[in-house]
Amino acid sequence: MASKVKPWYKRKQVTQVKTDYAYHHTKHVVKQQTERKSSSKSVSQVQAQATEAMAEPAYTIPAFRQRTAEDTTEEYQRVSTNFGKGLAVIQEELHRMRMATKAQVDSLAIQKEVKDMMAKRTDLLEEFPKMPDFLVALRPHTVWEKTPVKLFCTVQGNPRPIVKWYKGGVPVDPLSAPGKYKIESKYGVHSLIISRCVVSDTAEYSAVATNQHGTATSTAKVTVKRPAGSAESCHLGLVPHLTEIHPSKLEVTLLDRFPVSFGVEGGSISLVCTMVVVPDLPNVPPLAQWYRDDKMLKPGKLAEMSTCGGAARLTLPHLAKDDEGLYTLRIFTKDGTAEHSAYLFVSDAAPSAAGAPGAPMSVYAYDVNSDYVLVAWKPPNTVNEAPITGYFVDRCEAGADTWVQCNDAPVKVCKYPVHGLSVGRSYHFRVRAVNSAGISRPSRKSGKVSALDPIDSERLQGTDEGAPSAPGQVVATRNTKSSVFVQWEAPKHHKNLMGYYIDGRVVGSKEWFPCNHKPFKHTRFVVHGLIPGETYTFRVQAVNIFGLSEESQESSPIAVEPALATPSAPYGITMLSSDGSSITVAWKSPKHCGGSKVNAYYIDKRDADTLVWKEVNLAAITERVCTVDNLTEGVFYEFKVQAANMAGVGVPSAPSAPMKCEAWTMDEPGPAYDLSFSEVRSHSLVILWKAPVYTGASAVSGYFVDMTKKGSSEFVTLNQEAVSHRYLQVTGLEEGETYVFRVRSVNANGVGKPSQLSEPVCAKALPGTTEIVAGVDEETGDVFLSLEACEICETSKFVWSKNYKPIGDCPRVGVTAKGRTSRLTFTNPDKDDLGRYSVVVTDTDGVSSSHTLTEDALNTMLELSYAIRHPIVPLKHGLNYEILEKGHVRFWLQAVKLSPSVSYRFIVNDKEVTSGEGHKISHDVASGIIQMTVDHFTRANEGTYTVQIHDGKAKTQSSLVLVGDVFKAALKEAEFQRKEHIRKQGPHFSEYLYFTVTEDCTVMLACKMANVKKETVFHWYKEDDEIVPDTPPNVMSGACALPVPLFSRKDQGIYKATLSDDRGKDTSVFDISGQVFDDIINAIAQIAGASASDLVLQCTPEGIRLQCYMNYYTEEMKTVWKHKESKIASSEKMRIGGTAEMAWMQICDPSDKEKGHYSIEISDGVKTHTRTFDLSGQAYTDAYEEYLRLKAAAFAEKNRGRVVGGLPDVVTIMEEKSLSLTCTVWGEPTPEVSWFKNEQEVASTEHTKITFDGGKFASLVINKVTPDDSGKYSINVRNKYGGEFVEITVSVYRRGEQIPEPKLGQPKMATPAATPSKSPAPPSKTPTPTPSKSQTPAPSMKSAASTPASTPVPKSPTPTSKSPTPTPPRSVKSPTPPRFMKSPTPPRK
Repeated sequence: MASKVKPWYKRKQVTQVKTDYAYHHTKHVVKQQTERKSSSKSVSQVQAQATEAMAEPAYTIPAFRQRTAEDTTEEYQRVSTNFGKGLAVIQEELHRMRMATKAQVDSLAIQKEVKDMMAKRTDLLEEFPKMPDFLVALRPHTVWEKTPVKLFCTVQGNPRPIVKWYKGGVPVDPLSAPGKYKIESKYGVHSLIISRCVVSDTAEYSAVATNQHGTATSTAKVTVKRPAGSAESCHLGLVPHLTEIHPSKLEVTLLDRFPVSFGVEGGSISLVCTMVVVPDLPNVPPLAQWYRDDKMLKPGKLAEMSTCGGAARLTLPHLAKDDEGLYTLRIFTKDGTAEHSAYLFVSDAAPSAAGAPGAPMSVYAYDVNSDYVLVAWKPPNTVNEAPITGYFVDRCEAGADTWVQCNDAPVKVCKYPVHGLSVGRSYHFRVRAVNSAGISRPSRKSGKVSALDPIDSERLQGTDEGAPSAPGQVVATRNTKSSVFVQWEAPKHHKNLMGYYIDGRVVGSKEWFPCNHKPFKHTRFVVHGLIPGETYTFRVQAVNIFGLSEESQESSPIAVEPALATPSAPYGITMLSSDGSSITVAWKSPKHCGGSKVNAYYIDKRDADTLVWKEVNLAAITERVCTVDNLTEGVFYEFKVQAANMAGVGVPSAPSAPMKCEAWTMDEPGPAYDLSFSEVRSHSLVILWKAPVYTGASAVSGYFVDMTKKGSSEFVTLNQEAVSHRYLQVTGLEEGETYVFRVRSVNANGVGKPSQLSEPVCAKALPGTTEIVAGVDEETGDVFLSLEACEICETSKFVWSKNYKPIGDCPRVGVTAKGRTSRLTFTNPDKDDLGRYSVVVTDTDGVSSSHTLTEDALNTMLELSYAIRHPIVPLKHGLNYEILEKGHVRFWLQAVKLSPSVSYRFIVNDKEVTSGEGHKISHDVASGIIQMTVDHFTRANEGTYTVQIHDGKAKTQSSLVLVGDVFKAALKEAEFQRKEHIRKQGPHFSEYLYFTVTEDCTVMLACKMANVKKETVFHWYKEDDEIVPDTPPNVMSGACALPVPLFSRKDQGIYKATLSDDRGKDTSVFDISGQVFDDIINAIAQIAGASASDLVLQCTPEGIRLQCYMNYYTEEMKTVWKHKESKIASSEKMRIGGTAEMAWMQICDPSDKEKGHYSIEISDGVKTHTRTFDLSGQAYTDAYEEYLRLKAAAFAEKNRGRVVGGLPDVVTIMEEKSLSLTCTVWGEPTPEVSWFKNEQEVASTEHTKITFDGGKFASLVINKVTPDDSGKYSINVRNKYGGEFVEITVSVYRRGEQIPEPKLGQPKMATPAATPSKSPAPPSKTPTPTPSKSQTPAPSMKSAASTPASTPVPKSPTPTSKSPTPTPPRSVKSPTPPRFMKSPTPPRK
């Protein structure tokens, strides 16, 4: 349903200003002026006087000012009398005045006859011819530049003279300077207004009046003076001296006045009143004074005042409850003073703790002495909070920010003597209230007080202890549509009364709200900010220094309605038609009905040339259209209208513009009238109007609507084609902008004259606006439209329309109203009821709304209506089943709502099932669930299940067919759950085997266990072969894992984990193949791809190799090499491979074709990891040169001379024996062989014989060795590609001596060198240079003995796999040294 409007006392932190009609208390004190009054009165005027005499005086919000005791007593008696009468007293007064009126009828008849005779005499006098005569002549003016001036005169004559204006003898033409001049003529008074005068307007002005009997002239001088200091010099010659203007001599007219306002402690607010000042002198602003509760305010930090720019402003930047009160702006004017008053309410800020009281207020000091100060304050109002238990008083030295608490325990009365002050220092004081919930916010600090000389200030008088007694009877009466006037009797025992707190509450609610937040001194108060139409009751408490009194008795409930008064004046009188003897006029309703329905209108007319008004109707007119007959053709007439209600006849409207009585003969229609608005929102509204009275030569066929912004004259037509109905929805408005509309009627002959302009309308929705709600009654099922009005009064009515035509009494719908809600109920809704429905709440500020009833919406509501009238139990979920643990099956459904009296039954295969063995049936009213549990679900349970429900008048049923495949699936699941329950009675896997991959790409097979004990045994298996991990599994940890390092295709298979103990056994199987294997490889690829390094260039003797290092690589990973975005397939030219640490791609025998961009892509099934290398330019050149060098080095290594085998490291031999050192050598071409002893070349002799057979077998034979033959022997095998230098240690011992220990190891055959690692180290940035020919001189078998170089020789590099040469012994040194080392070949001598 629609939200309610919250009253001001329930809104949090609201500082915006609220405005309401009759909130303001405005008065003007002016000098008495004489007025001419008519000596005769019409019958209608006498009736109005009688009615006014019978009615109570209208109550206006009083200005709460100090009065004497006599004035106070008289005011109280008057208000008590007026508001204490009641309905019976008013009725008696009406009866008495009716009798008095009847007694005056005779005298009224006589007065009318006298009036008629006087009118005839006046008519005779008016028939005499008379030349023009100036009754009031023009007078001279001296004004400042940029200010307006008005020249006026009064002329009489018969016939009426025509007046023309001249400036310096030249006629004044308003059209020559639009906006500059304005000429008016009304009731014989003629005026010329010059706006924003300039120096050139200085001249002599003349008014010339002319009729057929003569001419009269009146002249006056206008002088325009520029203020001193202006840039331009005055060229007018002699200018009269202007006397100094005092602010009190200005003419001031108040325009927009500040309303009743609401603020919050700690916030800020500005009270602004705009005005028109004549003359508007920038250096002489009007004298403005601000008052609060009749005490004049002074400018300061707490009250900022300004008067400039056509506005008087009071800003309160730091609101406190001390600022609450009646604010009055008093401006001194030429005719006295102009005043305006309005109340400012300041509510408590949010408390520091929930339930804490509001802050105290009005802190001030008494009895200021050199050693103590007596501080007093006013207590806060407590409505819903706990009672106040005391107060804390704080002090602060002037100029400091540190507050010191003066009392240790809360003081219970609103005064406290503060001791311990320092002489000569100034202090500020503040107070905090305490209750059971906490401490309040601090009050506003007091004024500065010096502890020096005592000041003569008011003392707290009286010795009476205790709070005052409760106030007496409380009476609440109507005031405005959002305020109530409350008055009460003072308490019998005042006890130094400070004031009163007024509380209110909505009837039917238990929550009271404060109406004021600062003690109010008088016994009457106007409570503002109430909800229109709501009913309230009020109570009052008295306040003194000891606290609050008991609450008074509550007032009688009162509805918030405007006080009964006569209506305001109608307005907008417009001419609708004329036939030469009559004029049809229309007007708009009064803006304020006075709290009672307007039930009559009275019209007066007069000839525009006379001042005498004549009544048109004696009998009341109820419509706002009237045809005035018996008029003279060609004569101008003026009209005025008065509205009447039960309180009497209101004030007359302003006279209409003169209307000429002449027959309308145009073919186009007359103007539409009575423009009104409905559904005004921020961006749209609906405008309505009535058809023209004068239709022209043919019937009206449509209407055009024009719109413009307020203040603009450029109208825009809203509809391109004329609409036939008399309403139009206008959209696309700017929020907060004000618009003006007019309507033009159309017939077959053209477009007629536009209507009178509408009232300005602001595109802004009323606060709390709600829209029409379409719904269905939950009890009866009736389809309805409903509106809850945000505002209503006692006389308001809800007027419903369909397509903006009042519905009235219609059998298809019924209208009801209760409080602020009205409902339109459809009797038998169908397609004929479709359309746009709207409702208007009368006697409000435009409360209205509309709703378009569409066919789809109606069908939806009809379906709901049928469901309500033929109720069923609504279900959230139909009958369903679920498998529980132990294999139990639960059949259930859920209703939206169930009552405790619900009944139901389960039917299975047409047989009712009751709760018993094997079945458990139950329901829960709170959740709406009805269920049946089957303990043992078997094949016999296949079939159809039905639940029938009866709940009051509603019923329903739901079925579930459980047969075929659906039943088989349910039975399988039930059996599985049964087995699972049995399995879980012993040790079991809570999570079966699954895999994870660590950061080093190790695959972990993991599982989790439950219900295990120390005796539980865990085993791993692969293909039924047990796996014994390095770390035994710990079943008590609840989890076990098996690492599978260097995972590849060889690790595929079926893995199994078993748990067992004396309670049972459980097994988990994990098949690593197919998709599971692919998932593991993808997981490895994800980690490896993320860790992949950039591509690295490595040159080999076979070609150029690109390598990518990563945490782990296996050929099963989805790895793609690309060259220039083309995929590379492994071939003799492009070889692809890898190791566990890297992936590589080798370009064999590279050429320029292989230049370009290379990349490797590692895919993990989701993301592709890419690494690139640009093999072109200098990178390719360097790599190719390194490749050629390594290729040459490999070739040399392959063909160099070397010892293949046969030589030992150490030889021990007894003297006289023969020693044979024989080895096999190899080289291409055949190498040269040289033998050395102790670095001296050995020559072949009889004792030492050297042989080299077939270029393959070299030997050194020593016959009959002696100790002198001991030493270090070596062989040097070399050809043009290099060679090898092998050493042998020979030790000769004498016969009979003990065989010495070998120094370099036992004699043994050389063993092949170890196979090098598959993974070479990353290449060095410095390529190995190709050895030059000069480094390897050709060896010679006949070379003399020489000393080899002492430089050590590095070991041979790893040979390539393609080399057919046998691997040399590990003791053999490399014959190919780096280029920075010397050749091991000894130089020839």
